[in-house]
Amino acid sequence: MTIDTHLHLWDLTVSEYAWLPPEGPLHTTFTAERARSELDAAGVAAAVLVQAEDSAADTEFLLAQAGAHNWVAGVVGWVRLDDPATAECHLDSYQGNPAFRGVRHLVHDDPRDEFLALPAVRRSLALLAERGLPFDVPDAWPRHLGRTAELAAALPGLTIVLDHLGKPPRDPDGFAAWLRVMRDVASRPNTVAKLSGLQMPGAPFTVAAVRPAVEAAFELFGPDRLMYGGDWPMTVHFGGYGPAWEVYSAFLDELSGDERARVTSGTANAVYGVPERAR
Repeated sequence: MTIDTHLHLWDLTVSEYAWLPPEGPLHTTFTAERARSELDAAGVAAAVLVQAEDSAADTEFLLAQAGAHNWVAGVVGWVRLDDPATAECHLDSYQGNPAFRGVRHLVHDDPRDEFLALPAVRRSLALLAERGLPFDVPDAWPRHLGRTAELAAALPGLTIVLDHLGKPPRDPDGFAAWLRVMRDVASRPNTVAKLSGLQMPGAPFTVAAVRPAVEAAFELFGPDRLMYGGDWPMTVHFGGYGPAWEVYSAFLDELSGDERARVTSGTANAVYGVPERAR
């Protein structure tokens, strides 16, 4: 069974999603029904919904979707990490819902380069570690990848999920710099990474184009610390769910049966604790 560990839903009547361009295919509501159709076409059984806005409204919307659809394996929501007291209140509230499986903050949109090193944020993330909740870090390269390694060393009890392999660049010099920092991130045993979101505007998204990053990920993390994520509907710009699945599944087909099972479900179960109802 395949679990997509990185799928978004958003409703323009619920939240503003300020990062959305005012025009284009992403500026619309993406429903659970539409997502289910995409997953069915790819043969993907379940998905983890991941926040698309740093707001309580977005997290509550996703938790409601999880309650209404059995294929939702969990929700990675948002809490106010730079205010530990508020973070604790959010966690107390959300952990009453069994679908709440982790926390993410849009660090790439936050103007603070030092966000992951802020003392208040570290205290809030220590709360996550105490509660057994993982922390997703999106689009970490270039501002936050090194700080992700530092965070992993500072809080060894916190499971850190690196979304989209940290967004590796394609140019040779940038890729070499990314790889050096990724080695540091992967050397921390409390880090895992997602094979997801490797598309780049204006660049081809093919097996050959992303092979260097994917092979590096398998070398550094191994299948026990990698998981698949479709990143729909961000893939709409690149043809949709199906073409992205074709690229990632080509790499999955190169694995042994046990390795494939780890990347498609085992790591997700270990990190997010996918409940039995979603399997």
